Amino acid sequence: MMIIGRKIGMTQLFEDSGRVVPVTVIEAGPCPVVQVKTPEHEGYAAVQIGFAEQKPGRTSSPLQGHFKRAGVAPQRVLSEMRVEDPSQYSAGDSVDVAAFEGVGTVHVTGVTKGRGFAGTVRRHNFRIGRRTHGNTSQREPGSVGNCASPSRIFKGKRMPGRMGGVQRTARNLTLFRIDAEKNLLFIKGSVPGANNGIVVVRAV
Repeated sequence: MMIIGRKIGMTQLFEDSGRVVPVTVIEAGPCPVVQVKTPEHEGYAAVQIGFAEQKPGRTSSPLQGHFKRAGVAPQRVLSEMRVEDPSQYSAGDSVDVAAFEGVGTVHVTGVTKGRGFAGTVRRHNFRIGRRTHGNTSQREPGSVGNCASPSRIFKGKRMPGRMGGVQRTARNLTLFRIDAEKNLLFIKGSVPGANNGIVVVRAV
């Protein structure tokens, strides 16, 4: 089972024993079923769902026809989930947080916060140089080249560069609570991405 949502932020809830639990609040769904893929036509069984309605003018013409065939409004985000029996779904159905009743553990996929161009100290936790005796290269990476052989820098060398803004999955997180009326999932701990970022929640 899978659902698409938007990360609202973090808060804290309490267990029955009074212990405080930090949770991430995700507004998940309802996600309309846009397409049902079968082994006969596409070669595998899957269901394509959407999230976050948008204006038709912001949707390309091929996608407008795709949504029109399904009888749903244009969606900003599309994602697929593999299913064993696609006959249980049909275009126009909706997937909401009620499907996660009884689920204890989930995987959450999102795009991490972009940090821009970062140096080696921040990006790779390099140690800074000494700040005494006239040293002027406290945060520089130092020597990175090689001698006459091979006369190049090996691929994968830890260097300054763009940091963050990559897709990551937080695995085996505890689904603490569900609010079906408000379409909210309360997941214990933190999940990748900034507030208002799109995330995909999968049941384990």
